[in-house]
This record gives sequence, structure tokens and C-alpha cells, in this order.
Amino acid sequence: SGPWGEDVCGIDRATGKPKPMPLGHFFLAVDIEPLVGLDTFKKNAGGLLRALRESKKSPAGPGRIWTAGEPENDARVERTAQGGMKVSKSLQANMIKLRDARPGLKEKYEKLPFEK
Repeated sequence: SGPWGEDVCGIDRATGKPKPMPLGHFFLAVDIEPLVGLDTFKKNAGGLLRALRESKKSPAGPGRIWTAGEPENDARVERTAQGGMKVSKSLQANMIKLRDARPGLKEKYEKLPFEK
């Protein structure tokens, strides 16, 4: 176990000033198929996530148990339904510049969604 909660909030609650966070990230990608078939893995992982979401909820809680990626996916679905995410003009210009400067990106992304 490591630091969590207030220890990684990034704010010194006594002063209100920013404080360093003793936090790191580690990402690992695993090719699951040598261990178990992909369909079996998806079924097992889906069952585990459904069981977590269906767990007994605290009466004082928000009424929903979220699993990894759900809030982000819900936000993506909502933004897409509203026509997509707003991108500032300066960021649009940077994205076009980056795309045009990198070999192969112009062919892959001929027209970005915000380009007329």
C-alpha cells in the first residue's frame, strides 16, 4: 500500500498551497491470448466488473459504483451526442501543425473534425 487520499491531493490543506504529490504511475500491456482465449478473458473480466458494480452500495454514497473508465466513457458518449468536444482555435492550429509536420499523419488524418 502507499499514499492515498489527502496524501496525494496536491494541496496542503493547512495553507491551501500546492504541495508535491508522492505519486507515480506504472502501465503494463499484456497479450492475454497465450494465457487464456480472448473471448474467455472478456467474459471473465466483464463478469468481475458487473459483480463490482452490483455490489451493495452505501446509503451515504452516490448510488453508483464506478469501474475503471466508466466516467470517461460516459463523458465521451455525452460529448459525442452534443457534437463533439470543443477545441480552442490555438489548439486547433497546433494540431494541424503537428499533423502536417509528421510523416504519414497527413494521409491518415486528411481532415480533422474541426477543419472546414
